[in-house]
Amino acid sequence: MRSRGVTARVPAKVNLQLSVGPLGADGFHEVTTVFQAISLFDDVTVATAEKGEGVKISITGQTSGGVPADNSNLAVKAAQLMIKNYDLPEDLVIKLKKEIPVAGGMAGGSADAAGVIVGLDSLFELGLSRDVMESVGSKIGSDVPFSICGGVAIGTGRGDQITPALAKGSYNWVLALSGQGLATPSVYQECDRLREGLSIAAPVVSEPLMQALRAGDAKALGKALTNELQPAACSLRPALRLVLDVGVDYGALGGIVSGSGPTVAFLVSDDDHAMDLTVALSSSGVVSSVVRASGPTNGARIIESF
Repeated sequence: MRSRGVTARVPAKVNLQLSVGPLGADGFHEVTTVFQAISLFDDVTVATAEKGEGVKISITGQTSGGVPADNSNLAVKAAQLMIKNYDLPEDLVIKLKKEIPVAGGMAGGSADAAGVIVGLDSLFELGLSRDVMESVGSKIGSDVPFSICGGVAIGTGRGDQITPALAKGSYNWVLALSGQGLATPSVYQECDRLREGLSIAAPVVSEPLMQALRAGDAKALGKALTNELQPAACSLRPALRLVLDVGVDYGALGGIVSGSGPTVAFLVSDDDHAMDLTVALSSSGVVSSVVRASGPTNGARIIESF
């Protein structure tokens, strides 16, 4: 007998590299990015509902504040696209239990969409390959395919063309969270403003960063972290520079604004180092909260069916 519902667990991401090409005629930027999935998760439950209910969503969890509970939520958009593409029943309940920050540059909304895609594939026994699910996800948002893939991967195009990357080792992260999000379009607009008149090259993968990942060398990885949206995020939110300074002062191997921000991710050497930096950031008065995570971890996966 088929399940009535399933729960998928989906990870946050950090961008170890984010290189941004010039603004294209279509209004988008070509990017090259290297993602790592980390152990900060949302749980996404999808279940069948009574006929005539449509798609309903409810949201709980530590970071549920400010998450839209209507059709603008990427999880709902993912459900509607799956219903249309695969002729699924139109009446579904989606429950999000959130830990990933909202508008924090960590793909929280994209993770939820990925959870719905993987969840509906399992619930209705569609048997879709990861590649097919990633292709569906790319129509929802640029980060959705990686949220399905997980691990470490290179993203090209708009970040939605995913190639898994060779990487050794596990990495410890301390994440400085902001109480207020940053809108990705605003950060890209500020990036364009700051670079106006400059000649911008097409983005390419950082070889030092890939060498560090292949070697499992956390120190080298810390030095190779790059994000070309970071100056724009810091311009819009100057306090981010203070956060980065605290991390440097306490010996982080590297610090980077994740994606479009405002989360700042610090790479640290071990648990003791993570604890010291967590205490320093918590007492600095420049962040709203601090969490610890490790990576890489799996992409969206089913953890329960009922």
